[in-house]
Amino acid sequence: MASSLILIPLIAVIIFNLPIMASHKRLPLLFGVVFSLWQAWLALFSAGSLWGNPVFPLPLLSGMHLQVTHLTLVMYLAIAIAAGSALVICWYTLEDGNKRFDVINLILLAIAGMNGVVSVTDLFTLYVFIEVVSIASFILIALHKDGDALEGSMKYILMSAIATLMMLSAIALFMMTTGSTAFGEIAHALRTQPDSLLRGTAVGLFLGGVFIKSGSVPFHGWLPDAYASAPAGVSVLLAGIVTKTTGIYTLIRLVTAVFGFSAHLQTLLLAIGALSIVVGALAALTQTDIKRMLAYSSISQMGYIVIGLGTGTTIGVAGAVFHLLNHAIFKTQLFANAAAVEEQTGTRNMDALGGLAEKMPVTGITSIIGFLSMAGVPPLSGFWSKLIIIIALWLSGYRWYALIAVAASVLTLAYMLSLQRRVFFGKLAAGFENLKEAELGIVLPAVILAAISIIAGIAFPFVLHRLILPIAAGW
Repeated sequence: MASSLILIPLIAVIIFNLPIMASHKRLPLLFGVVFSLWQAWLALFSAGSLWGNPVFPLPLLSGMHLQVTHLTLVMYLAIAIAAGSALVICWYTLEDGNKRFDVINLILLAIAGMNGVVSVTDLFTLYVFIEVVSIASFILIALHKDGDALEGSMKYILMSAIATLMMLSAIALFMMTTGSTAFGEIAHALRTQPDSLLRGTAVGLFLGGVFIKSGSVPFHGWLPDAYASAPAGVSVLLAGIVTKTTGIYTLIRLVTAVFGFSAHLQTLLLAIGALSIVVGALAALTQTDIKRMLAYSSISQMGYIVIGLGTGTTIGVAGAVFHLLNHAIFKTQLFANAAAVEEQTGTRNMDALGGLAEKMPVTGITSIIGFLSMAGVPPLSGFWSKLIIIIALWLSGYRWYALIAVAASVLTLAYMLSLQRRVFFGKLAAGFENLKEAELGIVLPAVILAAISIIAGIAFPFVLHRLILPIAAGW
């Protein structure tokens, strides 16, 4: 079944691009939405019956195995939610029919790649799937081929090239010293010879590549440009799930299952996490572009995940994974709101906007829900994941880091209130008297995601025991 989540979208892309399918331009969208719903259903409701056997061979690649863990299921759910939303929003925000067709196909390729990333148990295969997602992302960012899009895509390519070099170098060192790139064999070698210089170097190199892919500080320079310059629906995909899968998920998976926690690694994770939280939040305060503000807030929020992982405790890992899922939900929603504003007003400059809630009430209300969840206001789901991370830091003795996490939440409230005030509150800006709410295809994903944040927050005990605690108990 795990291999099906990789193979089905790949085969679908091939079929959709056959000459006989040229007149069925809407079919990829329909397929993508149905596939996303099916994947979400599998992740939520079929863990007991379909995922009983944890290892599934992929017939097309000899020797490669896929493993479905509880963390994999959470990521399948996050991928389905974010990518499904991006598919719909791209369709409704792109006017060119050929571009829409191409974008939907590229997103399906990215879905296949991300499903591969979260399922593999081999370092080289992990790298291959990361590159599949990255290549699709390069093309999607540069879709409009204007100066900003090409600049954003080029920065992403250059930083990804550095990450690629580091990852491949690490893989080569692991092959030299262990004779394998399988997670289990590398983990065993690191446990039996923890002081090996070459293996330690390999761990550092691969983690460096992962930090670049995640956009963590100080490797974050490419991320705001890529998010801001991409088409609206593509920004939803990038911010909602791509960097979390290729960067943050990979970090969690490798640290918990392969590299293990050491004092030096925990110190590194805590430092990078705290730096990302503070730098991202402070940078977001200074922005006038909606998407750039949300991009910097992504850097800050992903810092919470890294700092939670850095505690090295069961509760810290649980909080990190839960915040990863929450971030996929509320950041997808907030970029959907940004897409609605940009589509209706033609601008992302907050200083040129104001009072839009009067004309776009659904977008205004869902935006409030999204930013309150991100800021950690109860009873929304974002509150619980932040609370778990802060408790984990406090109980682990990292009390200064806990205080940083709390203070940054206040900064989050500050810049998101600034966004709400400049965009949705106050007097309606001149020129928008005839403004209307965005199309249903843009508004509906935001409404569904806002509802998920509310329901997941209210049903926190169920979510915690069903999805989150089984992950932390498994490492």
